[in-house]
Amino acid sequence: MATIEIPKELLPLDGRFGAGPSKVRSEALDALLAAAPTYLGTSHRQATVKDVVARVRAGLAKLFSIPDGYEVVLGNGGSTAFWDIATFCLIEKKSQHLSFGEFSSKFAQSAQMAPFLEDPIVFTSESGTHPEAVAMAEIDSYGLTHNETSTGVMTKIARPRYDGGRPCEGIVLVDATSAAGGIRVDIEETDVYYFAPQKCFGSDGGLWIAIMSPKALARAAAIGASGRYIPPFLDLNIAIENSRLDQTYNTPALVTLMLLAEQVEWFNANGGLEWSASRSDASAKILYDWASQSAVADPFVREPAQRSTVVGTIDFIEGIDAAAIAKVLRANGIVDTEPYRKLGRNQLRISMFPGIDSSDVQRLTECIDYVIENLS
Repeated sequence: MATIEIPKELLPLDGRFGAGPSKVRSEALDALLAAAPTYLGTSHRQATVKDVVARVRAGLAKLFSIPDGYEVVLGNGGSTAFWDIATFCLIEKKSQHLSFGEFSSKFAQSAQMAPFLEDPIVFTSESGTHPEAVAMAEIDSYGLTHNETSTGVMTKIARPRYDGGRPCEGIVLVDATSAAGGIRVDIEETDVYYFAPQKCFGSDGGLWIAIMSPKALARAAAIGASGRYIPPFLDLNIAIENSRLDQTYNTPALVTLMLLAEQVEWFNANGGLEWSASRSDASAKILYDWASQSAVADPFVREPAQRSTVVGTIDFIEGIDAAAIAKVLRANGIVDTEPYRKLGRNQLRISMFPGIDSSDVQRLTECIDYVIENLS
């Protein structure tokens, strides 16, 4: 393949479009460097670090307008660890899960493998769509996903309801890893809204954050007192206890905490969740309008209401090699546009997190057109 050099005037000012780890703002890095002499390399049990944890907890409480009684809890391990935490500490007997991609399926798998739980009910749908939750009397926990990162499918979060509108009795657990901060949500429709900071929050991975309702806090306490064996690292009650002290059970990544705090405060200073979600909305409109009008591309998710505003997946027609496009883009400094590996489609996957300027998404689409023209 001949080398293709994209004209500099077409290139985005920042070429990072990965679905996680995501673009880290330079202003957040500047704040980290300024704090480094008294922050990095210090004890996480002392005020210097605990103050940053307090910033994170207070900032997220403000960002999501959490109701009275809800708490912001955090711990190490990322969302992958939280699936196991929820399996041990939040599901009483039987759960229901919506499985419509690589990541939404993983919580269901954890519940299926737990010998102390009944087999869960799992509703699945083909890639590019999502199923609907169904209120059931025997279900004590519902596992939903706000945004499926692998496929670019977005869901509207609401408590499952019986006919007539009565809400379900079980708690609602929402994986918001790639959605939180970039998609609007009513936290009152959830009992645990959990996520990691390497997506919309422009930080690194390895940390989980959960916004928990009083009902979820009580559920965790009851299961903790039931005698069920829970490994300390996965013990949600230990994490709750430590979070109330503005610390984590074991040593956190201090860089991750600081970058997260800076991003949350950036969102809040500019208008909160409505502002940050609007930034992603603007980028998504540019991407999907371009793909819908293209002769060689099309949004993978057919239903417009289900198209993610934070992670866009774009299919290409036969004869247009998306892998070759991604390779040329990477050679020109535009990185991480490759599709999710296990989906196996001829497509690009492009993040539109709030930290990405919509003008750069516009430039990206122009670069893709340029590459296609010069590949053919």
